[in-house]
Amino acid sequence: MTTAQYTYVGKPIGRVEGPEKVTGAAHYPADVLIPGTLWCKALRSPMPHARIRSIDTSRAKQLPGVHAVITADDVSESLMGRRMLDMPILARGKVRFIGEKVAVVAADDADIAEEATLLIDVDYEELPAVSDLLEALGPDSPILHDNINGYQGLPKPVEEPTNHFSRLSWSLGDVDQGFAESDFVFEHQFSFPMAHQAYLEPHAVLMHIDEQGRVQIWVNNKAPHGLIRQCATAWGIDPASVRVNVTNIGGDFGGKGDFMDVPVIYYLAKATGRPVRMVMSYMEEFLAGNPRHPGIITIKTGLKRDGTIHARYARALYDSGAYAAFKPGVNLAGSTHLAGSYRIPNVLIYSDCVYTNTVPRGHARAPGGPQAIYASESHLDMIAQEMGMDPMELRLKNVLQDGDVSGIGKKFVDIRGEQTLRAAAEAADYGAPKAPYVGRGISVYDREAGQGESNATIIVDPNGEVTMLSPSFDTGTGTHTILAQILAEELTIPISSVHVRPADTDSVPFDSGVGGSRVSNVAGQAGLRAVREVRTRMTEVAGDLMESPPEKIQLQNGQFIAQGEAGRAIPFAEVAARAAETGGPIHVQTLYKPEGPENVTAFLVAIVEVQVDPETGQVTVNRITSAADTGTVLNPIGHRGQIVGGAIQGLGYALMEEMPVEEGRVETVHFGDYKIPTMPDIPKLTEVTLDDPSGPTPYQGKAVGELSNCTMAAAVANAVADAVGVRITDLPITAEKVRAALKAKQQ
Repeated sequence: MTTAQYTYVGKPIGRVEGPEKVTGAAHYPADVLIPGTLWCKALRSPMPHARIRSIDTSRAKQLPGVHAVITADDVSESLMGRRMLDMPILARGKVRFIGEKVAVVAADDADIAEEATLLIDVDYEELPAVSDLLEALGPDSPILHDNINGYQGLPKPVEEPTNHFSRLSWSLGDVDQGFAESDFVFEHQFSFPMAHQAYLEPHAVLMHIDEQGRVQIWVNNKAPHGLIRQCATAWGIDPASVRVNVTNIGGDFGGKGDFMDVPVIYYLAKATGRPVRMVMSYMEEFLAGNPRHPGIITIKTGLKRDGTIHARYARALYDSGAYAAFKPGVNLAGSTHLAGSYRIPNVLIYSDCVYTNTVPRGHARAPGGPQAIYASESHLDMIAQEMGMDPMELRLKNVLQDGDVSGIGKKFVDIRGEQTLRAAAEAADYGAPKAPYVGRGISVYDREAGQGESNATIIVDPNGEVTMLSPSFDTGTGTHTILAQILAEELTIPISSVHVRPADTDSVPFDSGVGGSRVSNVAGQAGLRAVREVRTRMTEVAGDLMESPPEKIQLQNGQFIAQGEAGRAIPFAEVAARAAETGGPIHVQTLYKPEGPENVTAFLVAIVEVQVDPETGQVTVNRITSAADTGTVLNPIGHRGQIVGGAIQGLGYALMEEMPVEEGRVETVHFGDYKIPTMPDIPKLTEVTLDDPSGPTPYQGKAVGELSNCTMAAAVANAVADAVGVRITDLPITAEKVRAALKAKQQ
């Protein structure tokens, strides 16, 4: 079916939670009010690396209004982490980055708590620190973690003291032979900065241990079941005694999946017997959040004389900061895209993570993806220039086709790479003449829908209202709207009669959480299975009412109709009422877990047009064109929001966003210094969607959430090079860098 044949799927339905959010009725963790709540503030390390000789909290404890002061001596010695457990709840023995929590205070209000932190006396012995990625690998570098082999989740034991703790690798064919057989070999290196997710709402948590001893948590965490497992293990308590309650999440972009301040708040709540709240300031977010990884990527590619790519070697070197704990994977799987969306028979890719005395990195939208595509797609344009080929021609010659194996050995079906490239070129008028200092750049990315577990609970009230309890907390992507569309479509009832509610962790089974471009797929499939079971049960009830076999009953326009018996129809609400009378309201719960990896990938091609001022180096983006092969578009409004929003986020990464570190300290600690795009930066945006219902989600949609942000940095870099002939290989592409490159070129 095409979306034209659906009633709700594929239609521009407004966000179901929109009215609550725009009227201010939506509650976030910082809005939850419990009488007697105390405020928590943290004393953070002023040093990047130091031994803690002693901590004196006596003065802080004597301050009126202070109820508890806690250090590492008062908490579990367990280490924390989403996958690799290497981070203490509070700094124990030594600190490893500026901003690490050394002590926390619970007081009557935030001001008193802040004042109390200033009264805590810490005696530090400063240790040698390293904040440079390459220096951290040197033989004389200070070692951050001398007991690394004792860490749970370490991928592989290390043989000698090192800051290099994780390596992923992918290979295909024989890369050495591939280079030997190549006519041309090109090698380039690229670097990229640390960048913040820049969500509106900072990390926040409220915790209360109730009269039954249960730990009640309100937190902006998108993977609450995982959070419970992490924290309960560290606290040494039964996970069943912990509940994460429902609140809204004010933006995520990958950064709201970690435990952050939750573990330590438990000890304050336990010590005081009172609810305790902690809300990070944005200065703390920049100093001690979990930003995107900076690093260096080296790529080497061998080609045949006709432009066919024959071999590729790539190594990504990521600065992980002081800990790996905030990453759901110990490394960044986005490095797989260093092979690009191309047919390459001989490939070897390494992805390495290294400790430094800087803020721990976490996950940001498509972790590793923007870095890998910036490097690989810039590299491809540089090759095209050297070989005298048009960048579009080089891509069309090598892009994956049906029957091809990807650079990491995956075989997809219904590959639409070439069609997406041609659609983008047509929409962008790629071959049109250009004015002086105007350039166009291309970038290609493809991504499968993510994997994971999810579940859905659907209850049909006697009045015909349908409620779905979903374990997925909407991070702003419109998940609940998509789920409501699926339910309304399957039950043929008005979408106003469908209510999707996020559920606390007591009410639903385990769920993998939001992330990895998987939610419409896994949560959607769970919802689809549940609603089809509801439809089957209600059809059986309707059959009893009509004295007709269920197989002869159809559900159309909110009515159950007996085939072949004109005029016999019973409204949905009447059947719901009968079901409630005979056996109680219909209640269905389903679980969904994919049987194996997806064999469908979604392509996105970005073409960016820029104008460069040759005197100042200022880059102005005139136009962004995106062509997306994302299968059935479940909701055009949400789809465009993902594509356009991602493009602007990627534009910020390309042109302005960076968190420079000086002697271990992040230099940008507010949005006056950390620049993100604002309305004057937004260019003309053209979005093209290929009609290809072949994806894994309900109604055959594909991934969309982490596509457009990955392509922008390379497309901008390629456009700048096309406009003025200089290549920027270290992000962001600032006017200063372009001007310096132009001057060097003139000389």
